Amino acid sequence: MKILQTSVTRPGRRRRKGEAGFTLVEILVVITIIGLIMALVGPRVLNYLSESKAKAAKIQIESFSSALDLYYLDLGRYPNSNEGLTALARSNNAAGWNGPYLRGGVVPNDPWGHSYIYRSPGERAPYDIISLGSDGQEGGSGTAADIISGTR
Repeated sequence: MKILQTSVTRPGRRRRKGEAGFTLVEILVVITIIGLIMALVGPRVLNYLSESKAKAAKIQIESFSSALDLYYLDLGRYPNSNEGLTALARSNNAAGWNGPYLRGGVVPNDPWGHSYIYRSPGERAPYDIISLGSDGQEGGSGTAADIISGTR
């Protein structure tokens, strides 16, 4: 007497080879759900990213302001517009210069990769430090708005 062996998952049922895996409909449903979640969450994440770049620019401008105040205490004046922020980083033979006043001796770009604008004398203060925002042009709104020292 021969005994026939079969793969059995439950008593009385045989496992078929074609039942392992997911159907195309199941995969499409999962992809659709993931797409809907990304459509809801994505804009918020991008908004946080743009807000964080603006906050980083404000923090860098405050850092420049502190360095400019140290420069002023040492030399009795702020750098003029021609000297710019690079006066904080490069060696100066003037009496009393104790720099560089910026870490690394380099003036960083703003979070969007543009150079900061330094004006001395400024419109509202002894100097203005300006980031032109994401568009790199004066004016604008939202992420393209200018960030100016001394403003909140």
